[in-house]
Amino acid sequence: MADTSYAPPADIDARRTAALVAGLLGLAVCAVGFAVARDQFFRAWLIAYLLWLGVSLGSMGLMMIHHLSGGSWGMVVRRVFEAASRTLPLMTVLFVPVWLGMATLYPWTHPEHVAADEILQHKAAYLNTPFFLLRAAFYFLGWNLIALFLSRWSKAQDEGDTAVTRKMQRLSGGGLVFYALTITAAAVDWVMSINPHWFSTLYGFIFMGGQGLSALAFVILIAAFLSKRAPMNDVLKANHFHDFGKLTLAFVMLWAYFQFSQYLLIYAANLVEEIPYYITRTTHGWQYVALFLILCQFILPFSLLLSRDLKRASNRLVIVAIGLLVMRFIDLYFLVSPEFDAAGMNLHMEAGEHEGGFFLHWLDIAAPVGIGGIWVWMFFTQLRQRPLLPIRDPYLQDALESTGGH
Repeated sequence: MADTSYAPPADIDARRTAALVAGLLGLAVCAVGFAVARDQFFRAWLIAYLLWLGVSLGSMGLMMIHHLSGGSWGMVVRRVFEAASRTLPLMTVLFVPVWLGMATLYPWTHPEHVAADEILQHKAAYLNTPFFLLRAAFYFLGWNLIALFLSRWSKAQDEGDTAVTRKMQRLSGGGLVFYALTITAAAVDWVMSINPHWFSTLYGFIFMGGQGLSALAFVILIAAFLSKRAPMNDVLKANHFHDFGKLTLAFVMLWAYFQFSQYLLIYAANLVEEIPYYITRTTHGWQYVALFLILCQFILPFSLLLSRDLKRASNRLVIVAIGLLVMRFIDLYFLVSPEFDAAGMNLHMEAGEHEGGFFLHWLDIAAPVGIGGIWVWMFFTQLRQRPLLPIRDPYLQDALESTGGH
């Protein structure tokens, strides 16, 4: 007899414990890094933080898209989206090292830099520490409230209150607008302002596309894990993975489109304020990272995801998803690290630390493992608290009976 309670599988606890152990070990290594290479610690932390925050926010964005558009693809993994979005309180706390490292990360926090730079003086009304922190508080407040209400109403729906279905749809409409605006602003604040002389109007779109890609890759991994265990082995079928693969292909193309559009606009304009962005990334070893990104975050996954058979085979799709998550880290590393060279911030590095050019520090590995382990632990903690399907959603039965389109 089929299990209609859709309780999470028991072995989630083992994965949860393993993630916690990995996270604590990674954070312990980060603590050593904080003591011996503090500037590098803050830079590695920022990159790792952006990676895992992207999974949280990308999941919340996809969940809101599902509330607005419907479809079986989102129904069967809605609880995965909800659990990922409920990690946002954790990510709010983990932003504290970014706050503490502002003097290392952002040149505009140094009064002597501002006094000697006319451009920074013109931007001082926006780029100042109190306003930076106020904006960050606003972003986190909004993101956490959206996740809280969507999660609370989803729980109320499980308890029989079907009226909240419409509330979730209405909140998702406004929430997507808020998400787009705040991600754009956060990308400017937390990454673009590392080199405050440079600017791009497409920067926020690049981050949004990347977050959607990160979230989909993670969802594929969790869906494949659940599809091999009761009760979701009776729910997650080949057509669902086909849908996940098609969405992933769309986000791969979207990421490439935004990146190429930014390059084309900067190349065509040929402005002295903008071209250093690509000069920095095509010298001192960074050009090989750029080529690797083009190959492994666009050409290779694009080619593989064209295959209908691959998209319908969860074991093969998982390999693509793992590769994309690794590439998301490399992409963020490529977005952030060269900016310190361009901004001249290597002058503030401590003795013995690397100065300029492509270089992978051991903290660049420890930080994503540490934050990621704690994030995955929190994710599984949230996932195990509710049924794996929204059992009283009025559209659930239609979604379960759907056989997929193409």
